[in-house]
Amino acid sequence: MKVAVLGAGAIGAYVGAALHRGGTEVHLIARGAHLDAIRSNGVKVLSPRGDFDARTPATDDPAAVGPVDYVFLGLKANSYASAGPLIAPLLHERTVVVAAQNGIPWWYFHGLKGPYEGRRIESVDPGGSVTEVLSLERAVGCVVYCSTELEGPGVVRHLEGTRFSIGEPVGGQSERCDAFSTAMIAGGLKCPVEADIRNDIWIKLLGNAAFNPISALARATMVEIATHQGTRAMVRLMMEESLEIAAAIGCHPEISVDKRINGAERVGEHKTSMLQDLEKDKPLELDVILAAVVELADLTGTKAPTLRAVHAVADLLATKVGAPATSAASPAAAGS
Repeated sequence: MKVAVLGAGAIGAYVGAALHRGGTEVHLIARGAHLDAIRSNGVKVLSPRGDFDARTPATDDPAAVGPVDYVFLGLKANSYASAGPLIAPLLHERTVVVAAQNGIPWWYFHGLKGPYEGRRIESVDPGGSVTEVLSLERAVGCVVYCSTELEGPGVVRHLEGTRFSIGEPVGGQSERCDAFSTAMIAGGLKCPVEADIRNDIWIKLLGNAAFNPISALARATMVEIATHQGTRAMVRLMMEESLEIAAAIGCHPEISVDKRINGAERVGEHKTSMLQDLEKDKPLELDVILAAVVELADLTGTKAPTLRAVHAVADLLATKVGAPATSAASPAAAGS
């Protein structure tokens, strides 16, 4: 098995190092000082589970890697549409793309039986631009329950969690998921193959859709949001509204809102990825995390007043940092 990690940042480099440790041929695609450090010294992982090093090939040129069996996509979802030149050299006829993204994926309605089967979600796949780069047939979903950060070039600090749930958009089991899961487990990670990966998507999204935008707007950590009376109540409302939207499109994740909030509180003084992006003046990953949820509310006729209000303010904030954010979730832009 040959795997390319495209976007070998904190999560990507950690996964690549683990796969390499398990005996998989891995190529990391990175850039800048991080790439230079990996080329010189490999990836150094610092973890409460035990430190380890992985000297795996690294490059900034996917053409130097060539076609692979799996692409582990560690890029932010808002860069997928423009990543075609990076992805194309890595593909052969049967290459699988394991997309480790937050929020609602571009393939969400692919193979999902029901009234919305095959529908495109404009917020995450505007004009079909992502599907053009990442064909639906190649996609395998991946929900990340793992926290890492780059402590320095080539140095990954693993904080908690080793679970990467994967699954086919069409549901059920598959040889390609089983093979990737086996390689991840050999590297010391948890990688269950879920019969319905959409349940995992919504369970994680409950937290992301609520905590991420509030953390950016309030410049607050997880524990600060969860222990402040007002924001805790707002998070509860957003999670309840998200569950209502999920149910309207046929997904019924078994998760307690209280359990989800309490779990976030236990994470402590942690800054969400959206707050970290804001502080670095990077584009906010708002479309897949919140705009898409609002678009699904429009699609299903769900009111979701709290989600809509927070999205409106967060969307304005997003226009002031990094690249301007689109407002694709509005009825006019979504064509709904």
